[in-house]
Amino acid sequence: MPLSIDMLKIDTEKVAQKIVNGIREYMGKVGVKKAVIGVSGGVDSSTVLALAVKALGSNNVTALIMPDPEATPKEDIEDAISIVKKFNVNMEYIEIGKIYRAYTESIPFFDPNARKANGNLKARIRMCLLYYYANTHNALVLGTGDRSEILIGYFTKYGDGGVDLLPIGDLYKTQVRQLALSLGVPKNIAYKPSSPRLWPGHMAEEELGLSYNEIDIILFAFYDLGMDLEAIARESGIPLDKVRRVMDMVRNSEHKRRVPPIIKVR
Repeated sequence: MPLSIDMLKIDTEKVAQKIVNGIREYMGKVGVKKAVIGVSGGVDSSTVLALAVKALGSNNVTALIMPDPEATPKEDIEDAISIVKKFNVNMEYIEIGKIYRAYTESIPFFDPNARKANGNLKARIRMCLLYYYANTHNALVLGTGDRSEILIGYFTKYGDGGVDLLPIGDLYKTQVRQLALSLGVPKNIAYKPSSPRLWPGHMAEEELGLSYNEIDIILFAFYDLGMDLEAIARESGIPLDKVRRVMDMVRNSEHKRRVPPIIKVR
């Protein structure tokens, strides 16, 4: 069976309603009416924002825009502000540069060359800001991770992975793009190349070494169709080494998807 990205097409109206109902049900269970979302100007956060508004109403949703002056392009800030205005939600704008510098000046073992660790620190600063807002406004943090990122571990543990609910966590990246367009997210945002923006010039597909089309086909074939790696490579035309690399990412990031293990003493 030839594999193609067309196999990941979804009924966007049906999926949107399921997610909206899921948000409402979860919020009702925990007795909270408000949500806060970190909005970056990318497809995932824009989609979650649109879904949250449909589920809770714009007055109950707040967006935190948290750019890093060193790594966040002006375009992303403009897109984040435009999507917040489009969906008419409350907004807080916080540049994290000053907070990040306070950390770097206070850590005796700070290493300016530790690019990944420093990028993750920025993601964790954003998580702290989201939870501070949530705690002081009786709100829940809605995460923006999609299934592709969650499965391959392409998120910061206790950073953007530190959330209360993952509305789009069951959708692959390419499916999120479909849903985004159906919800009124502008095409330039829906198809913007993904990036965590943890350092200047940081781009997701460049770091991963694969396109999200390739990643999604591999994950869909393995998890949804139950195909083995050799069959995935053969039917998709994606080199076997890339298929194995994706599944290595899944295996090596398992700890990110689990709560910390407890050492049993009885």
